[in-house]
Amino acid sequence: MPAADEYPLEPSRAALRRMLDIAAQRVLDHVESLAEQDASYSGGGEELAAAVSEPLPETGQPFEGLMDLLFDQLIPRSYNTAGPGFLAYIPGGGLVESALADLVADVTNRYVTVWLAAPGLYQLEANVVRWFCEMLGYGEDAGGFLTSGGSLANLSAVVVARRERLPEQFLGGTIYVSDQVHHSVVKAATLAGFPARNVRRVPVDQGFAVRLDRLEEAIDADRQSGLEPFMVVASAGTTNTGAIDDLPALAALARREGLWLHCDAAYGGFFALTERGRDRLRGIDEADSITLNPHKGLFLPYGTGCLLVRDVAALERAHGLRGEYMPPSAGGPGRPDICDISPELSRDFRGLRAWLPLKLHGVAAFRQQLDEKLDLAEWAERRLDETPGIEIVARARLSLVAFRLRPAGLEGEDLDALNQRLLERINARQNVFLTGTVVDSGFVLRICVLSFRTHLEHMQIALRDIEAAIEEVLEEFRA
Repeated sequence: MPAADEYPLEPSRAALRRMLDIAAQRVLDHVESLAEQDASYSGGGEELAAAVSEPLPETGQPFEGLMDLLFDQLIPRSYNTAGPGFLAYIPGGGLVESALADLVADVTNRYVTVWLAAPGLYQLEANVVRWFCEMLGYGEDAGGFLTSGGSLANLSAVVVARRERLPEQFLGGTIYVSDQVHHSVVKAATLAGFPARNVRRVPVDQGFAVRLDRLEEAIDADRQSGLEPFMVVASAGTTNTGAIDDLPALAALARREGLWLHCDAAYGGFFALTERGRDRLRGIDEADSITLNPHKGLFLPYGTGCLLVRDVAALERAHGLRGEYMPPSAGGPGRPDICDISPELSRDFRGLRAWLPLKLHGVAAFRQQLDEKLDLAEWAERRLDETPGIEIVARARLSLVAFRLRPAGLEGEDLDALNQRLLERINARQNVFLTGTVVDSGFVLRICVLSFRTHLEHMQIALRDIEAAIEEVLEEFRA
């Protein structure tokens, strides 16, 4: 028998069990205390980063001490994105069941992008994609793949649209987006080879949805100047305000003009599981492609995105290149190798982190949670409506409300500064964490409810802190 330290990367069963026990206890304590943890951190980030900056370690350290470093020092001094008070940006979820799935996937380390390598596991991931198609109303010809997030899904969508709608010399192609579109779409266009000037930012209406009249004008003008309009990107839940573009009208325009219609539904898409969300997202199934982020609307850990395409064959036409060293595709009709319909050849088994919680709880549990988030956003909107001095800038189309404090006689930069102070005062209490953004009318605060751990009692705390902070900044303003 070799000595225990001869193969240090192959710990014994007892050593593995000890590490798992230590990690499990830390995880359990962390999850149980999420509601009591600070919603963010109050500075010191540079000093912390400097303290853990170090050269390549030659020898190892005890596992327990490394867990202490993570859970006692590093994790507490970060945004508490898994906590119930995280109402900032677009929250991610972090289901523990998905983390357990990742443990299994990472330990077994199976290769799933080629059907032949793991037929059953490939099928589990294919099931997940098929379920997503069903949730959004796509038919049997649809398909897609899981990505690391919406940014890469948007990038692939632009590439597929380019291959389907433009010739090989594509630099005259133009893309149309609203001026509220997520910046990853513009970044995707530039990464796909288009000059930034080829992305047309179209103004929005009072509800922050793209103006169809201005969109048609832009398309006509580009055609008359010899350019090639080929793609329009709709938003189904913008990051700034939660706005939803007129999806049926955009679908009709895209058909009429011969454009590829992509829908960025990274935030809002999974609300289609609910009756209210399905009504507000009507027409999404007419898009040629859809970006989804299961790490938002299905509460999965960060690193789980998805691109769906109404005709899965378009994905293969855009991505289907193989090397001589690759085994022949053996999945059969309707089961393309994942590497033939996506940019990645080697990647983690992402499907398991979605498959396990959906199988364990059923889709009804996710529908109920999404309905609750719609209810909570509407509750917050009503409370803000009742709060003197508050202006609702964007009402809750889904689970996001944008607002600001607007005392009489205050405008412009002074009004923005007041609301920035209001945001600071709210977050300083460390019970909840909000973020702000800028729209045409100026700086606004945002409440986005999307954590499965956020319930009415947490929203009541949020509104209490907002009201208390309003009193403080108004006292300063009047002084």
